[in-house]
Amino acid sequence: MSLPKPAPARDKNRPQKPEATARAAAMESIGVAEASFLAAFDNVLVDDPTHFDFNGAINRKHMRAVWNWLTRDVVPDLPQEIETAVISDEPVEAVIDGMVPDILTKIRKIVTEAQTSAEVERRLKVQLGGDDVRERLPVFINAFRCRSLLAKATAFGRASNNLQDDAALGAALQSMPWKDAGIAALLLHAVVGQSANPSRLVSSMIPLAGGASEAIIKGAGFGPLIEAVLSHSQAQLSRIANQNGLFVDADLMCKAVSRFHKLVRSISGYVEFERGSRWSMMLTEITKQMAQRIEPRLREISPDLSQSLRRPREGADRVDPDRLLAALNGIYLLATLRDARESLALNALFDTVWNETGQSLEVLLTRNLEVFKQNPDDENTAHRLEMGIKMAEIRFNAEYADILRRARDTALNRRLERPA
Repeated sequence: MSLPKPAPARDKNRPQKPEATARAAAMESIGVAEASFLAAFDNVLVDDPTHFDFNGAINRKHMRAVWNWLTRDVVPDLPQEIETAVISDEPVEAVIDGMVPDILTKIRKIVTEAQTSAEVERRLKVQLGGDDVRERLPVFINAFRCRSLLAKATAFGRASNNLQDDAALGAALQSMPWKDAGIAALLLHAVVGQSANPSRLVSSMIPLAGGASEAIIKGAGFGPLIEAVLSHSQAQLSRIANQNGLFVDADLMCKAVSRFHKLVRSISGYVEFERGSRWSMMLTEITKQMAQRIEPRLREISPDLSQSLRRPREGADRVDPDRLLAALNGIYLLATLRDARESLALNALFDTVWNETGQSLEVLLTRNLEVFKQNPDDENTAHRLEMGIKMAEIRFNAEYADILRRARDTALNRRLERPA
């Protein structure tokens, strides 16, 4: 059954292009050159919270620190070259790729000097902004090495969605530079980011590896694919961070939960993890973190529903549109969690909320329908009833919602048929 999308917190009437809007906002806040530089690596950038580091993903704040270091101490002319390209409407990526050999030469020279001089090493850490960024410098170097391939990896990820034959997908996967694990990790992060069904990538890889056990997959050199899936699973945390209260982006939250489920199932359903292994520990902790962020919103659903569909106990009757929106979005989230519950440690709480909302909806809809039958001109009751029916369609099914609509329409028709 296809359902309408959750009501977003932002204005839907204003036409938006997400990528263009995001880049424009970034340019306004951090400058054209830096925003364009970050955009060139966007398919391997991740946002906080990041509990685990992966060789195929770069924390955005770390990349900004590298940008500051490059433009201040390594290649000061980089911002001007990028700004000129933007003004001339030329591809920024081509400018960066053209400067990569010089950038890499200078970085490697500094790193080599740091290996033999404690003072140079200390200064490098200070310039980069700390030990965390310094430790990840090899990943940044790899990102520059394969910068020109990131767009091709992204295109491969999209194309994989149209490859129906697993053998063909497996053959395409073999074209990845598996022997260079650092480069493969970055490219696979870009691939998985565009894969609508990551399970097919994993299932196509297992025959190539020769088995589904963690040890076999690592031994065959296909570990970067599993880590790319784990990295993208972790990346969903940033999409639901601070998503509490009345003005949450329910559409974004539902998409993050659904995406998380697909990613987790792609590895938990195919890979035989070793007990206590690093991969197993990562998956457990990421799942725990995801559940902890969803739990507060899940607990709000029943109270939101009850308060939004019930007449005030005291004072004049009025409808709270914010509470109604929160309740409707909560039901959308609940329906999404029903499909993703296997990948989240929320079974007990989910069952409780699922049953509570079902019982509350039936009771409150019955009450509102009776009030509406007595007074079809009551706009507040009519609005509650309409929103409640939408919630019932999501929580139960379309048939039940149609029954309620017919009952409401019958009451309305009777009013119209009354003699003046």
